[in-house]
Amino acid sequence: MNIAIITGASAGLGQAFYDSIVKRYPDLEQIWLIARRADRLAAMAQGCPIPVEVFPLDLTAEASYAAFEARLAAEKPAVQIFINNAGLGELNDMIDSDWRTQTRMVDLNCRGLTAMATAVLPFMAKGGFIINIASIAAFAPTARMTVYSATKAFDLHLSRGLREELRPRGVNVLAVCPGPMATEFLSVADITGRSATFDRLPYCNPQRVADRALVKAAAGRGVYTPTAFFKFYRVLAKLLPTALVMKLCKT
Repeated sequence: MNIAIITGASAGLGQAFYDSIVKRYPDLEQIWLIARRADRLAAMAQGCPIPVEVFPLDLTAEASYAAFEARLAAEKPAVQIFINNAGLGELNDMIDSDWRTQTRMVDLNCRGLTAMATAVLPFMAKGGFIINIASIAAFAPTARMTVYSATKAFDLHLSRGLREELRPRGVNVLAVCPGPMATEFLSVADITGRSATFDRLPYCNPQRVADRALVKAAAGRGVYTPTAFFKFYRVLAKLLPTALVMKLCKT
């Protein structure tokens, strides 16, 4: 059974990946959608030409990893596409936040991404690919999003290392590093209207990001940064001293 799996599928970039996969991969036998909100996933599944399985899981909870792993073991699918998209952010100085919020970002963005990828790996089909969603925040520490940027640097490094490990198996790993997008992530992270930097930045189109990421992953690319503006920032972050980049990108 050839399938695609999407985490964080109920909105934003995850939903854009779902729409793109349905159009580009009509021969898939199933799509598995994972997110906390079962009602949204069920609504997305209605009328889909590809059979859809819905998994209402909280990927900050260890029980969710075990349930997902058990389903993989029972079904033994051939995973052609795995979109590791679930993530969480917050805009705040750490001193004004609390440890639960900060560690929840680590749990979802690092632990959850790692757990889900590890569970899927034995079922990845040759010629398939994994897409891990990182961020432009991975390129340098970002004040007021300190923990978030650290988790995304983890995601980027994990993706690069895993790509090298899986190369002999014919499985690609792509890290996607987009800039801000007009999705509900901004309101959940309490960013809207609270950052002059975010207000000035050009926004990425989620559907275009998803479409291009699928093309890049299938072509064997390792990192995809949408738009010339953010590609330029990625280069600057490599060339300039980190302290200077931090001042330039302070939120």
